[in-house]
Amino acid sequence: MMRCLIIDDEQLIRDLLEDNIRQLPFLQLVKSCKNALEAWDIIQKEPIDLLFLDVQMPRMSGLQFLSSLVNPPMVILVTAYREYALEGFNLQVIDYLLKPFSMDRFMKACSRANELFQLKQQQTSSATGYPDFFVHVEYTLVKITIADINYIEGLKDYIKIYLTSQDRPILTRMPMKTIKRKLPPNDFIRTHKSFLVAVKKITTVKRDAVCIGEKEIPVSPLYKENVTRLIHPSS
Repeated sequence: MMRCLIIDDEQLIRDLLEDNIRQLPFLQLVKSCKNALEAWDIIQKEPIDLLFLDVQMPRMSGLQFLSSLVNPPMVILVTAYREYALEGFNLQVIDYLLKPFSMDRFMKACSRANELFQLKQQQTSSATGYPDFFVHVEYTLVKITIADINYIEGLKDYIKIYLTSQDRPILTRMPMKTIKRKLPPNDFIRTHKSFLVAVKKITTVKRDAVCIGEKEIPVSPLYKENVTRLIHPSS
């Protein structure tokens, strides 16, 4: 599931995008913002996979905002002016929606983004040499995509796997040492005897915790050096 952020100064367009996003099962709306400055704070705190970005906005245009991002998510431009499409493609946007746009056109743009999203996840698994895996949930096998994992919490003989694509964690019977062997060691750090955290999902580091968005995950004294190496790799 792709986590989406909307940035558009028109309320009607934001309402339309919000409604369309809710109708596609592979999209999850994180926030809807009326300007780039409001969105800046969100994108620093939350993992975002897909950005619906208006071009013409007060104070900072959508293209200026996109150019300011060091590691931008996938972007679908939303504009009333066709001439911005070429400049947008120079910034490697996925597609553009010309206002007013139909649901069919919206679905086509989102399907293109989803194909690229799935390909990136597959490439991540292939590059690390650690394939996605299945876990038992009651009487069902559930596939876990490594790139989708935010963090893992150990609970004696069980673990909870917290995913970007789901609000509720996956609970399965498995010791931490077993799940750790299934994960690329450079992509996950132990912050506590009960927590494994995806490095790329960390948005903030505090004195005794790391954060993924608003969620704080404890850092115990025994594993504090792991977090120190994350901030200062050469140390």
